This record gives sequence, C-alpha cells and structure tokens, in this order.
Amino acid sequence: MANTLLMPRATAVWLVDNTTLTFDQIGVFCDIHELEVKGIADGDVAHGILGLNPITKGQLSRVELEKAQDDPSYHMKLSAPKVEVPEIVRRKTPRYTPLSRRQDRPNAILWLLRNHPELRDSEIIKLVGTTKPTIQAIRERTHWNSANLVAADPVGLGLSTQINLDAAVRKAAERSEREKQAEEKESGIVEESVTLTPAEQVIARKTEATQDAEAAERADPVPEASEVFASLDDKKAEQAKASEDSSDDEDELDADSVFAKLKALKSDLENPEDGSDQD
Repeated sequence: MANTLLMPRATAVWLVDNTTLTFDQIGVFCDIHELEVKGIADGDVAHGILGLNPITKGQLSRVELEKAQDDPSYHMKLSAPKVEVPEIVRRKTPRYTPLSRRQDRPNAILWLLRNHPELRDSEIIKLVGTTKPTIQAIRERTHWNSANLVAADPVGLGLSTQINLDAAVRKAAERSEREKQAEEKESGIVEESVTLTPAEQVIARKTEATQDAEAAERADPVPEASEVFASLDDKKAEQAKASEDSSDDEDELDADSVFAKLKALKSDLENPEDGSDQD
C-alpha cells in the first residue's frame, strides 16, 4: 500500500498555524496547490477544518520539520509507517446495473447472440450483468417477453463499454480460430502454407525449359514456311485431280447406261411380232 498523507487539508491547516514553512513547502508536503495553501492562510479556504498534527500521527518527524524550517528550499518527506496495513483484495462481483437499464438487458443479450454467436454465456454475463437462464431463454425464444424484444447494441444502451465489448469479441474470435485449427489437425486436413518460390529456383526452371526446347528443335527441326505451303498446294492439287477423275467415271457410267436402255427400247419397237408369235 502506498505511503500517503492522511487528511492533507487538515495537516496544511496545522502547518500554517504552527510552523514557519513556506506555502510551497506545505503545498508539496500536503500535495495541494500553493495558492490553496495561501487561501488557507488568508482564511478564505478550509473554513471549520481542525488542524491535524502530522508529528503525533507518525507521518512527519520533528527532525524533518526543523530541517525544513531552517532551509526554505528543502521539501519534507513522509515518515515510513510503523504498521504495515495489508492491501485488501476485493472479490470480483457482478457489475451493478441501474434499475432504469435492467429492462434493456434482454435486448442487449439478443443483439449479442445474433451478431457475436462465438461469445460464451460467461462472457455475455460479464458484459451485460445477466444470468445464464436468461440467456438460454432468449436463445431458445422461451423468454416471457420474446415477442417484444428488439436487438440493441449494449454499448448504445450503456450496459457495456466499447473497449470491453471489443476485447471480449477479439478473445472469442481467437479461441474459435484455435479450436478450428485443432479440429483440422485431428482430422488430418492441414492446409499447407503457401510460400513464394525463391527467385533462383524460378530462373533455373526457365533456363532448363529453354534448353529442352532448343534440344528438341535441333533433333526435329521445324520446316520452313515455304516448304509447308508447297506441301499444302501439292495436297490440294492431288485432291482436285482425284475429284475430277471420280466425276468423269460417273459421267461415263451414266452415258453407257442411258445408251443401253435406248437400244433395248428400239429393239422392242422394231420386233413386236416376235413377242406375239412366241406367245
């Protein structure tokens, strides 16, 4: 526990009335402004305050007081306490919520459940000062006033501070990320981290690809454009000649068949009696 002066203004009143210390020395020792000490001396400040002797209270030694009175530039120091008072450790208790704002807590809980489902019930309890059954009832829509609930930001309602809300959300997000990574490791689905390939490897790969292409070109040289076009022209000429030959053959076959039919008709017309005699 820090060593502090008890009742600084009452001590200043006693020092003004019973010592020859300067206003600056009294102000530094009592941790008050020099003008306030001047007001105490003039009677404008600290009306009705009884002086408190710091020597009898064990907060100032007589040696320190005499040394300060002899030297106006010297500042007195507090005496070390003879009894050490242990620091009181207060238990964490649920945050008090004014009666005028308690009716807004269900709306704040609904907002947190919708916008930050990663928050645990214990974290929501710390933020808005509610109970676990209330959170469960609002989540399952079994709350007695579920039909009239409207989601509202707890910061806007004054039930929580933005700093506390951001800290709780960040903590919940980190926890969910850790749980997700743990599940992926257990299931064997671990995403490999994507890293950039070093420049030396990229250059080496490009050099090898270029060398392979040059070797393939030397082994099987690419024909020139004139040779390619000449071969294409030859193929086109052969195809045209073949199509002409096939068309000529078709024409000859058609003419022969026509002439044969005509001869047969002519013979039938010239010898009609031969057919009747045979009958």
